[in-house]
Amino acid sequence: MSSTDVVIVGAGAAGLATAIFARRANPRVRVVLLEGARAPGAKILVSGGSRCNVTNTEVTEADFNGGRPAVIRRVLRAFPVPATVAFFRDIGVPLHEEPNGKLFPDSNRSRDVVDALLRDAAQAGVDLRTGTRVLDVTRDGPVFRVETSRGALTTPALVLATGGLSLPKTGSDGWGYGIARRFGHAMVPTTPALVPMLIDRDGADAVHADLAGVSQPVRIDLHPSTRDARSGQDRAAIVASVEGALLWTHFGVSGPAALDVSRHWLRARLEGAEPAATAVLLPGRTFESIEDEWLALTRTKPKRTIASVLAGAIPASVAAAVLDRLRLPADQTLADFPREARRRLLHRVLAWPLPFTDSRGYSYAEVTAGGVALTEIDPATMTSRVCPGLYLVGEILDVDGRLGGFNFQWAWASGRVAGEAVARA
Repeated sequence: MSSTDVVIVGAGAAGLATAIFARRANPRVRVVLLEGARAPGAKILVSGGSRCNVTNTEVTEADFNGGRPAVIRRVLRAFPVPATVAFFRDIGVPLHEEPNGKLFPDSNRSRDVVDALLRDAAQAGVDLRTGTRVLDVTRDGPVFRVETSRGALTTPALVLATGGLSLPKTGSDGWGYGIARRFGHAMVPTTPALVPMLIDRDGADAVHADLAGVSQPVRIDLHPSTRDARSGQDRAAIVASVEGALLWTHFGVSGPAALDVSRHWLRARLEGAEPAATAVLLPGRTFESIEDEWLALTRTKPKRTIASVLAGAIPASVAAAVLDRLRLPADQTLADFPREARRRLLHRVLAWPLPFTDSRGYSYAEVTAGGVALTEIDPATMTSRVCPGLYLVGEILDVDGRLGGFNFQWAWASGRVAGEAVARA
């Protein structure tokens, strides 16, 4: 058995950040970073299509769900985006901006992000032990005893950076939740988040299988019940709304809009609701503006078919599928298109049902919603309020961000707060 000042469990984004900032803040602190896999940073490597969306140009507490916004805001302010950009530039990973404020490494290689973090950790003097699985953690007075596959360690400071349940192939198995419970922490029930959604293939409104591979901009509205969703008119019934690209797939839907709405649908179901989703196939438009446009076209171009008009606004394949499901003849002209049929079509275009049945699960989720309750963490240090000497960072906490680099920013920020705090302690 050996002893050290700090043991960090998990060499992902949050764990590496904690270790680096602890050693930078106090080089005298002995930091042991334990990683069960032989190659650390697996989740970083697969993120962003293997390009790693490191952060975003603008990050606030409004970009996150889960715990109290005030707590999230305090952690984020301890390591704002400009400081994050400077940190990565200094370790050899300059970033560039892409649409929606996403910041990627100039090399477009997530491998460069991992290599730079590992290189900086080594230069800082972090004792990284890969292929070392933590088997158990117990406590003897003020000291933690960490049993590993390569022997035991004792430490007065233990950092859990073990992640959640998302992408288990990268090593996330929820192990840290059990340790947190053992030391007195309450858990917010978990669900997948940022995950593709499944749609009932046999549903009357199911068009996904015919449109697999087609992408389009949409707004997805989440309603508390199927009845509210089908009416498409009770705007007060919308409990969540996201805009972005939607990708139709053979199993349902993916793409940014689907991923961002997934946590809201899954959390609503977890709480016993009957959530239903609709897609606004013409985001930014109103029923009145579209109807006025079609009426004007009817006067000026009465022989245009409804299929051609609709295909001028949304992908032609989507227009064809919508008309087919509504049993409207694609070759019907505007002049011959009855008022009631036109209004029915426009209402459905602005509220097309997405009959979700479930998500693709943790295996395809980019992050976990739920986790250790944020009220039990001191945001100034990331220390546990119920177990002295215990720190929790990253995805293990009840914080999940939307798509666009926000979850990585939470990892860097919470890691910095914990690292500097444990160095002081």
